[in-house]
Amino acid sequence: MDAAEEKRIARKIFTARRSRQRFHPLRGADTPPSLVSAYRIQDEVDRLFQTEANAGPMGGHKIALTSRAIQELCGVDQPAYGTILAETIRSAPATIQLSAYARLGLEFEVAFEINHDVEPRGPAAETIHDRESIAEFVASAMPALELIDDGNADYGDLDAASILTDRCWCGGIVLGTRVTAWQSLDLAGASGELLWNGEVIDRGLAGDAMGHPLEGLAWIANHLHSRGRRLREGDIVITGSALKTQFPKSGDEVLYRIAGLGEVSLKVED
Repeated sequence: MDAAEEKRIARKIFTARRSRQRFHPLRGADTPPSLVSAYRIQDEVDRLFQTEANAGPMGGHKIALTSRAIQELCGVDQPAYGTILAETIRSAPATIQLSAYARLGLEFEVAFEINHDVEPRGPAAETIHDRESIAEFVASAMPALELIDDGNADYGDLDAASILTDRCWCGGIVLGTRVTAWQSLDLAGASGELLWNGEVIDRGLAGDAMGHPLEGLAWIANHLHSRGRRLREGDIVITGSALKTQFPKSGDEVLYRIAGLGEVSLKVED
């Protein structure tokens, strides 16, 4: 697949997103031959949003497909990377309009703010980060709600390349209050609690996503490094949902709290 074809597919995805069309996986001549090609298409979709939809610049990064079950469903053995546009980053409490999305879903995550540009550790260019080494680049941690727009996708017909070319369905994030003294917390064992219209409907641990939130952060840093990029000072990174995705209706009030990190909330309107 040459660059012209990748740009054609990116334009098709961008147009469908802008008009809130239903998500359709890439099939036939639109199928990327590799994840490398799929990420180039994602780059072009990002560029179109920034240049033609005035949605730039980039404000952060996300990791998707973190669970083994979802990876098996999509036929991959690794997570997927996506970008977060700066204009879609909000602070809690937030009000979200359903009409802005084809279908809105919510995911429940730990977010990190980067304190300075992330360089590879060690003298070798191929040296990568792990959970311990990436921690020094974290300025603050906070609970986050990711706004997923799955485009009314058919979950019985999905694949990783189609999802990641569509920016991993990221419609934005809502952030709680930044916690700078996060190092003293057991982030892997921190309990999370989801309240829906005042009632607890789900619980889990912040570490249920990849074993520890810093694992997701390290994966993103290494992925960007492999593509000649890096995390930058001020970037916001979300690290995978600890609970199952929920689909709100108009009037719903949602609050997600993580022990030691506080809470993040939003209300949904038409």
